[in-house]
Amino acid sequence: MSLPESMSRIVIVGTKTHIDETIEALYDAKAIHLIDHTVGADEGFTLGTPRPYSSKASERLLKVRAMTKGLGITPKTKSNPVPEDEIKSQISSDSVELVEKEVNSVFDKRNDLNQRITELNAKKRNLELISAIPVDIELYSGYRSIFSVVGTVVDDPSSSLQGIDCEVFTSFQKKGDNVVAVFAKVADRDKVSAALAEHGFSEIQVPSDITGSAANALAAVDREISAAQTELESAEKEIELLFIKHKDFLEASEEELSIQVEKGEIPVRIATSEYTFVIDAWVPEKKAEPIKEMIESKVEGTYVEIQETRSRSLEGLENVEPRFKEPPTKMNNGKIAKEFEYPTKLVSVPKYQEIDPTVLIAIFFPLFFGFMIGDVGYAIPFIIIGAYGLKVARSKDWRIIATAFFFGGIWAFIFGFFFFGECLGMHFVGLPTDGVTHTWQQLLGLDNLPAIFEDILPAGHGVSKIGSEWIGFLMKLSVYIGIIHLLLGYVCSIYNKTIQHGFKHAFLEKGGWLLAFLGVVMLCYGLANYLIYCIPDGLPFSTIDLSCIAIGAVLIVIGTVLNRHEGAQAILELPGIVGNVLSYARLAAIGMSKAGMALAFNYIAIDMFAGYVWDPVTQTGSVEGSIIGIVFCFVMIAFGHLMIWVLAIISAGLHGIRLQYVEFMAKFFDGGGIEFEPLKIKRKKTISNAKNATSEV
Repeated sequence: MSLPESMSRIVIVGTKTHIDETIEALYDAKAIHLIDHTVGADEGFTLGTPRPYSSKASERLLKVRAMTKGLGITPKTKSNPVPEDEIKSQISSDSVELVEKEVNSVFDKRNDLNQRITELNAKKRNLELISAIPVDIELYSGYRSIFSVVGTVVDDPSSSLQGIDCEVFTSFQKKGDNVVAVFAKVADRDKVSAALAEHGFSEIQVPSDITGSAANALAAVDREISAAQTELESAEKEIELLFIKHKDFLEASEEELSIQVEKGEIPVRIATSEYTFVIDAWVPEKKAEPIKEMIESKVEGTYVEIQETRSRSLEGLENVEPRFKEPPTKMNNGKIAKEFEYPTKLVSVPKYQEIDPTVLIAIFFPLFFGFMIGDVGYAIPFIIIGAYGLKVARSKDWRIIATAFFFGGIWAFIFGFFFFGECLGMHFVGLPTDGVTHTWQQLLGLDNLPAIFEDILPAGHGVSKIGSEWIGFLMKLSVYIGIIHLLLGYVCSIYNKTIQHGFKHAFLEKGGWLLAFLGVVMLCYGLANYLIYCIPDGLPFSTIDLSCIAIGAVLIVIGTVLNRHEGAQAILELPGIVGNVLSYARLAAIGMSKAGMALAFNYIAIDMFAGYVWDPVTQTGSVEGSIIGIVFCFVMIAFGHLMIWVLAIISAGLHGIRLQYVEFMAKFFDGGGIEFEPLKIKRKKTISNAKNATSEV
């Protein structure tokens, strides 16, 4: 549990002749969050204009991205980083334009060939249809009083053409198009067209530059297509060579030009006059002085002033300019907790004035996940996969999954080994005479196991998730965990309001809910004890139960009175507290459901397939099943426990994070903060100049 880093607001003033040097210094600091200037906010100042180099850089960037897309270069393409000085020199010497000329010439050649092949394929299609008619191509044209038309029809048009002086050629096939050619007098053109239209006629254009049979022309077109495809393959190989030749340059150029464009657009976000500029920015409080000294020493004639260090209080912010009201949030977490920032941001970025719940999620989410799994056999794969994922994963999505697996797996191992004493749904120790099913001691015949686990496992055998004597205990334990978790949430809500408005305001606004929560817990505790333990035995209320009920009722009344500004809604929401607490019963329920499935699969595999028999007299077991049965035993164990493991990911992961989001964070987390985004250059495809590389201030 931590607050975001404290922020200071600084103002940087300088002459426009030194604006480029100042922009470089802003990026070198790596800790300056720019505040965008508002038009009309300061008299005599307006938004600046992009730097002169920005337009040319933007133009080149568009060209590079077009070439990158055309060559098939993606963010996953492996390339060798290029030194910063080298890529800048290449860009300034018009290498982008030279590469564009080379690449575009091959692209144009490929596009022309694709267009040529498309046209030839269309011509080939027409010739294939025309070749079904036994008429040479040159005979379709060259007449004065006769016209010809060729096309496809749905059915035979001969009946419709009767009465018209014409010659009809047809080709009808079971598979393929029906082709018809009609030769008639020019004067009968309209009659022929009307008759053919009744049969779904679609005309085919007869090539005018071909003579002889359609079959010969078709063979010639095939040769042209083959030659064009050969040329196209050659062009594609040229593009592959260009990909290899220019990928390093293009990726490095895209990164460098993106940086130049970003830097060139900075004046659009700041206030400028005819001769000066003014930059407002937020910086972490602990870096304010070093940044001031660094900028003033690097840029001649530039003055930096620390305007304020913003407190967490919201009092007195009514008259503050909107652009200065909300400082950005720089989450302040350690190396491990930082991996859990992603789940927090999925909900929202914490406000500057509220607790960042990341540390609490980092503690409770793996704890809940491990408690629901609670099995050494399932924990080990989680730990291995999580450790591997943390080593190789780069995307935020995969890293949070790997983090949950690794730390959740550690907790699953701790609970599985020291609390439940369980591996793959079976306890480590115990015999059937102890009221247990299969155990590793029984199956492996290890008599010394009880001595090892007697002192480290509850009751010597571990807590049984499906044993009748332990179910009530696990349900109670889950509820008690929920009470502690929710109580912490209410305390966090009071703390948030305290730092924002003071303790009095916080207690009047949130203290009522804390008291009501404690009251509902005590009231339910007293009533539950009476209903479970007293009524079955015909006993009256005990002093403890009556005290809990009385104190709980008083706390509920006080809490409701403090929440009077919410009116009847406060009373209506009291039952919701009970629902929130009981939601944590899922911690035990999911663990028990997993254990029940494991028990069933183990019974089917070991007893039914392998034919395992336990002799209570000799306290030994034997396998009486066939070889096939034993094979099916191992298959069933592998399949069953793999399925349980996958379901455990879904159920334990989903419900573990749900308890954080819905029950816990809803008590105190508002979110809606502005994420701290310092001006910072991230180079992946280029290498920074060693002489200019500076560490973060």
